[in-house]
Amino acid sequence: MTDRVLVLVRHGQSDWNLKNLFTGWKDVDLTDKGVAEAREAGRKLKAQGLNFTAAYTSALIRAQRTLDLMLEEMGQSKIPIIKDHALNERDYGDLSGLNKDDARKKWGEQQVHVWRRSYDVAPPGGESLRDTAARVLPYYLVEILPHVLRGEHVLVSAHGNSLRALVMVLDKHTPDSITKLNIDTGVPMIYRLNADSTVKSKVDLAA
Repeated sequence: MTDRVLVLVRHGQSDWNLKNLFTGWKDVDLTDKGVAEAREAGRKLKAQGLNFTAAYTSALIRAQRTLDLMLEEMGQSKIPIIKDHALNERDYGDLSGLNKDDARKKWGEQQVHVWRRSYDVAPPGGESLRDTAARVLPYYLVEILPHVLRGEHVLVSAHGNSLRALVMVLDKHTPDSITKLNIDTGVPMIYRLNADSTVKSKVDLAA
């Protein structure tokens, strides 16, 4: 039986996560905690005995650095790494760089919650989760999934919302249930897929 493995990891804590700022496409680096989270994710994956064929990440440094640190911990830094903006975090538009608490004071708790968590409501000048899915899912279907279905082990280091868009399909969330899903930083999610690309099993390596 071919082992079709897809591992998804949200980048470790970034500097703007720590400062409670909307980040989106802003290119900010990891904090010391984020570095530690990335290394711990790598150690957890190494303990699972997984050997990866290829890795994918976004065009943003926080996801790229998380990937590099995980691969370093696993001793697998020489595998092919493909970087593409299709896996970028959602664009928060006019909210980018704003403190989330300040945004709540300006627009109200409910409005900010809708912008952050809803499926199809975009912040001003930015992307909704549906917009994010419109670039993430085609890239997954064309560039990543065929490798997994051939029995390769693929690692993806990306972002909270680009991964929410993908997990929505893998875990069969509805536009309503996806609003409740939060993906923690630095926690590997190991999917094993069936030959028809549906999920056979999922293991969350939370602490």
